[in-house]
Amino acid sequence: MNNIERVRERLFNIADALIVADEKTGMYLCGFPASDSTVFVTRNSSTLFTDPRYIEAAEKEVRGCTAKLPEVSVVADIKKIIADEGIKTVAFEDRKLTVAALARYESLFEGVKFVPAGDLIESLCEYKTEEELAAIRAAQDLTDRAFAEVLPLLNYNMTEQEVAAEIEYRMKRLGAQAPSFETIAVSGTQSSRPHGVPRNVKLERGFLTMDFGCILNGYCSDMTRTVSVGKADEEMKKVYNTVLRAQTAAIDFIREGVLCCDADKVARDIIDADYKGYFGHSLGHGVGMYIHEEPRLSARCTKVLKVGHVVTVEPGIYIPGKYGVRIEDMMQITSSGAIDITKSPKNLIEI
Repeated sequence: MNNIERVRERLFNIADALIVADEKTGMYLCGFPASDSTVFVTRNSSTLFTDPRYIEAAEKEVRGCTAKLPEVSVVADIKKIIADEGIKTVAFEDRKLTVAALARYESLFEGVKFVPAGDLIESLCEYKTEEELAAIRAAQDLTDRAFAEVLPLLNYNMTEQEVAAEIEYRMKRLGAQAPSFETIAVSGTQSSRPHGVPRNVKLERGFLTMDFGCILNGYCSDMTRTVSVGKADEEMKKVYNTVLRAQTAAIDFIREGVLCCDADKVARDIIDADYKGYFGHSLGHGVGMYIHEEPRLSARCTKVLKVGHVVTVEPGIYIPGKYGVRIEDMMQITSSGAIDITKSPKNLIEI
């Protein structure tokens, strides 16, 4: 069953048709990432309307739908489908479509009621197919290989920006389409900022935290490793090992049937025993075509982990004005347990 068919199984409880203009949702539905394109799904047809820049590739690569150039215009062609199939209601992605874009739809398609799709797409994206899981594993494998190339290059004569650039270059050289988010490489006192921005300054002594990932075949990877710039003192070793113990315990705990909030609690309890108040974010999040998806491994999330979920496990300790440590792996939930698909070493490395 392709993703268009999966959407159709749920769509008609909401509306007669679905309109999508988001590039990544279009990729999810049709298998082809085309900007400035529109997907229109009904009971009888599914069409990717694109333009001459993409039509040759789209005709070869789309799955579950027909790629075509508009005969008159996208609006006119969709109006014809609406009239031919007697469509009265059209679902739209209310979490992505702007108010202005919705108003434009309503003015262009008079007589049609537009209804929010809610979590129609997100609830399907949450559970990965075998094809999607293979794509995510490949993206993470590439990311691990890039880190293995970068690790021996690290030294305290490099700047944070140079570290980030090396990571992104190695990922691209190995075949990545792009980074899956802005690469984080922060050192010294800046490492206490979970999403700090790399600076054009040489690495400061203390910790260097690197959070990075890539997009490969439309799917994301995400990992974090922290190393010591210079020799780690006893307190640094304690902080690092506390984070590692918290992550290891959470990884061992995670499996099908576990509540997301319980996974968060396992890691948080270990950190809070010695560093209460210094773990300010949730334990993890889903990953797929987007870098942040459902489910969220947070204290407030009561979702149950199920087969097909891919989640990060990324506890951290952040001491303002001093340093921070985060270690992050991606986990695939299976019927026989959870698989850690991140293979990079996690022992404390001193550079």
